[in-house]
Order: sequence, then structure tokens, then C-alpha cells
Amino acid sequence: MLAIFLKTLPFFALIALGYVAGRTRFFTPEATAYLTKFVFWFALSAMLFDFAANLTLAEIFDLRFIGAYLWGTATVYLIATAVGFLRGLSVAESAVEAQCAVIGNVGFLGIPMFVLLLGPESAGPMLMVLATDLIVFSSVIVILITGSRGKLGLATIRTVGLGLLRNPMIVSIAAGIAWSATGRALWVPVAEFVSILGAAATPGALFAIGASLAGKTTERLATAGWLTFCKLALHPAAVAFAALWLIPLDPYAATVMIAAAALPVAGNVYMLAQHYGVAPQRVSAAILVSTAISVVTVSVVIGLLPGGPR
Repeated sequence: MLAIFLKTLPFFALIALGYVAGRTRFFTPEATAYLTKFVFWFALSAMLFDFAANLTLAEIFDLRFIGAYLWGTATVYLIATAVGFLRGLSVAESAVEAQCAVIGNVGFLGIPMFVLLLGPESAGPMLMVLATDLIVFSSVIVILITGSRGKLGLATIRTVGLGLLRNPMIVSIAAGIAWSATGRALWVPVAEFVSILGAAATPGALFAIGASLAGKTTERLATAGWLTFCKLALHPAAVAFAALWLIPLDPYAATVMIAAAALPVAGNVYMLAQHYGVAPQRVSAAILVSTAISVVTVSVVIGLLPGGPR
């Protein structure tokens, strides 16, 4: 387990470096925003396209895998929602907290880290997790918030659909799958261009995570602690139950899925909370606390799993 921790340490060290740069304002919030845009729209999209273009449809679309992930994730989503209602929260606040409880930093942290830690074969399962999060749960939160405000209608469904179609991560994965279906290799200059651009995703994304964390607050630590427990403990536990016992998967695929579930709260949850004006400080604290604690917990989870590195 120490060996795994030492392998993950450089990734979190890059996050820490970004955090220091943000706290000292060597990297201003504006600079962080532009770096995040570069990673999101260009580098990460190139990396996802490159992975998808070199995978078969069977490697990137497995109904048993998706079913197990949905079962475990939906279970924790409902638990967090129920706890929110018991605390007297509104539908919108409960939806945001539930999103914190299940949506991990798969794109910016998980895929770059696990491809190096668990091997390139982890790309297929990770892309399935990412696509499920984006298509299913990012749509659910928009529907719940707008519905709770009495604005649910065709316009909302249209907004959700257009949001998915415009998401560069979904577009790049779909484009990669489409190219893979042709059975042809990418033209060498194109392949090298995508490879060079995609190589910027890992350091850029990790640095951007840290720099963005520098602007997060630690208000409402009790709530942040509960949401961190949901994300780093309950979520991987529920997904492990589904992937190892309820819908038994290949040990390696199960390991990748559970490791993905153990990732800290994703930054896009904060963007949604801020956009809709629903508890952004609460989400900010959950991202900061869960990321700090995940330095240890991600290594522990991977070390306990059957298909991980030893």
C-alpha cells in the first residue's frame, strides 16, 4: 500500500503546487480560469479522443459495468438526498449535496492518474464512468433544480440536451468511438498532434485543480465532512458491493470503477451550484476537504482491491 501511495503522491504534489501558486496569487483567479479552459476544451479533449479512438465499442460500452456503477451511485445519491430532506433542506439544496456525494473528479484527476497507476487498460472503464456521470447525473441535477423552481418543461429538456451535445468531453469521446468504428488508424501527423496536445492534460489539469482550490472556503465544515464521507467512503463501498457481489464484474474492471468512485468531489459540481445559486460555499468546502483527505484514501482503496497494483 505504501508503494501505491508513493505512486499517487506526485499527482497530489502537482495539485499542491497549483494550490500554492493560487494562494500566493502567482497564479491569479483569471489565470486559473484560462488554464482550466485550455485543459477542458483542448488538452483533456484530445486525450479522451485519443483513448476512445484506440478502443473498441465493447471496451467502452458494457451494460453490466454501467448497471453496477449506476446501482452503487444511485444508492448513495438517494441516501444523501434523504439526509438532506431530514435536515430540512430544499429539493435544490438536497440535489446539490447528493451531487457532491457521488460525482468525483474523474476527468481532471482520475483518468490521468489511473492510466499511469492502473495501466492504459483502465481508459475504457474510466470513460464509461465519466460518460455516465455527465449524461445521467449532470442531467438529473439540472432537472431537479429547475423542477423545484416550477420551471421544468421542454425548455429545460432542450437545455439539458444542448448542454450534453456541447460538452467537449462527451463530444471527444463520441468522436473517438466513431473513428474507432472505422477500423482505421489515425493519420500519423494527426495522431502525433493529438498525442502532444493530450500530454498537456495531466500536468495542466492537476495544476488547475490546485489553483482553483486556493479560492475555495472551508465554511460549514460539518456538512463538508458529511459530504466527504459520502464521496470517499460510502460511494466506493456501494459501488464495490454492486461490482463485486450484486453484478459481479471482472476484478480489474471492478477495481477501476471502485477507484473512480473513491475520487474527491469534482469541480464541475461547484460550477453548477454557483450557476444556480444553490449552496456554492457548501460545495466549495466539500471539494477542498475531500481533495485533501483523498491523498490518503485513494491509495488505501486501491490497495485493498483485487485488481489493483501490488
